[in-house]
Amino acid sequence: MLVVIYTAGGEVLLIERADHPGFWQSVTGSQDEGESLADTAAREVREETGIAAAEHVLTDWQHSIEYEIYPHWRHRYAPGVTRNTEHWFGLQLNSPVTPILSPREHVDSVWLPWQQAAEKVFSPSNAEAIRMLAEKVR
Repeated sequence: MLVVIYTAGGEVLLIERADHPGFWQSVTGSQDEGESLADTAAREVREETGIAAAEHVLTDWQHSIEYEIYPHWRHRYAPGVTRNTEHWFGLQLNSPVTPILSPREHVDSVWLPWQQAAEKVFSPSNAEAIRMLAEKVR
């Protein structure tokens, strides 16, 4: 699950990982058993930023990719799992807000124009999702 949080003006919220300083990203997370993708997106947004998705516009971008899980994060998955499917969502806010970060997951946040945000994230799929946002905010 990947949720790009953005404003109509094209600013994107990035959060810095606690376990890898300098690794910036959008909200990510895993679906719990029995949970819909939209519910997963809303839950992860609240857990990682304190933002209530129901108070904004959460959209399923109807796009997913499969990627190889970085070896240093495979311990989070069942033994032998090396690939993950990432579903993309967008959450549009009227204006930037200061997130309430979960300190065990993220240590800093920044709002950037989408072009700069796409350059700053460590994940190629995250950068691709942010670039897709350019079409959505026109």
